[in-house]
Amino acid sequence: MEKFRALSGRTRVDVVAAALFGFLTVLTLLVPDWIEVVFKVEPDGGNGSLEWLVVAGMALVAVAFAVDARRTWPAAQV
Repeated sequence: MEKFRALSGRTRVDVVAAALFGFLTVLTLLVPDWIEVVFKVEPDGGNGSLEWLVVAGMALVAVAFAVDARRTWPAAQV
């Protein structure tokens, strides 16, 4: 935890965001109906296309944050 605190604010945000979006990607893969349950809407009419779009988008965002965190990580090392 001490090493995490030593990181720059931007790197910390990147790491946390990558973990969050990674978690949501896996959650959506395992339980695709969570979106309809939480928001009480079914915008895709139950065919599952929204879930695949959400999985792809969140996975892309998670990878982008992880790459940025990795890029800025060495600069934060002491």
